[in-house]
Amino acid sequence: MVNSRNIPAPPPPMPSLSTNFPPPPSSVATTPQTATVGYKLPPGQPSIGELVQEAFDSGYSDVHVGVGETPRFRNRGEIETTNYPETDLATFMSWLREVLNEDDIRTFQEKLDFDGATQYDFARVRINLFDSLYGYGMVMRLIPMQIATVEELRLPPVFRDVCHYHKGLILVTGPTGSGKSTSMAAMVDYMNKEMPRHIITIEDPIEFIHKSKRALIKHREVGANTRQFDTALKAALREDPDVILVGEMRDRETVNTALKAAQTGHLVIGTLHTNSAIKTIERILNLFKPEEQAVMRVSLAESLVAVISQGLCRTTDGKRAAYHDILINTETVKDYVRDGKYDEIAPLMTDGEFDGMITMNKSLFALYQEGRITEETALELSPTANEMAMMLRGKI
Repeated sequence: MVNSRNIPAPPPPMPSLSTNFPPPPSSVATTPQTATVGYKLPPGQPSIGELVQEAFDSGYSDVHVGVGETPRFRNRGEIETTNYPETDLATFMSWLREVLNEDDIRTFQEKLDFDGATQYDFARVRINLFDSLYGYGMVMRLIPMQIATVEELRLPPVFRDVCHYHKGLILVTGPTGSGKSTSMAAMVDYMNKEMPRHIITIEDPIEFIHKSKRALIKHREVGANTRQFDTALKAALREDPDVILVGEMRDRETVNTALKAAQTGHLVIGTLHTNSAIKTIERILNLFKPEEQAVMRVSLAESLVAVISQGLCRTTDGKRAAYHDILINTETVKDYVRDGKYDEIAPLMTDGEFDGMITMNKSLFALYQEGRITEETALELSPTANEMAMMLRGKI
């Protein structure tokens, strides 16, 4: 149970970094907004800045607040409750005013979903607003100002190796909260320090902010700096980039444009919400019609550099570690992708350590051998628990 503490006063509210949408129609409800004019937080109820500060000081990744609920934190993958009072609507709207402007609040009330970001002196915060059965809710993801390096994250060397490609498509995949953004930020940081390149990032919203070093880095936020991923990606091809980072490849148009960019001399790094390297290939191709898939298989086979699927697990010391399913597009893999022989790729990954490949089971087993995770954790997270059980018993 997390207890409220005497926390330093929060920094003054920062202007919203989210998009400036046109004002909503006059029919949008305004009662929740007028309800908080001159409103003071109830005794014992912190400001949203104090909640974010507490999360940051405790090493928590997310703040969860919502009408009718007590504030909660995500502590290394697990939700923890607090002793703060239950949140009422007026308190929730007061919190919104700390991090959003009135236009953004009206946009949320019109659409009932909203993505944005704000920034404190100690951390950048990604904001998601939503409506639910019990009322409005908000999740705030804390993004460190200091970008961790590949070495600090203990990522495999292949994360650096693929950064040296001059063209092609690198996909970093995994479920929400699996550390994809952190790993990609480490890759961009490595290129920024080592390579004189022009790097354009297209995100919704911008998460990690890089200051140009050897590389020239330009950040574009969907909504604030461009209307949609596909439009920004097409425009990026005319902006003399060497590397294009696409925050999320959501649809076939974005995927198609990313493949064209990868084929025309650019290194493209993108993300998808898939749980394995092979499923990522299938997911991309399933975005297209059956009659288009043969052509797209050829395009993907020629463009792909690597698929890195990632997950996070709690370690024995209470921290978290990443485990991976990594596919490198060797000549043999290229042939199998072109021919749609996905089942034959898995054995290549098992035996492809020389090329930088690894399966999720081998990655988890390595963490177990290092004493960083328990046998139970390895079995729980394994995509094929029977194989993992045999590895733990020394039969593979």
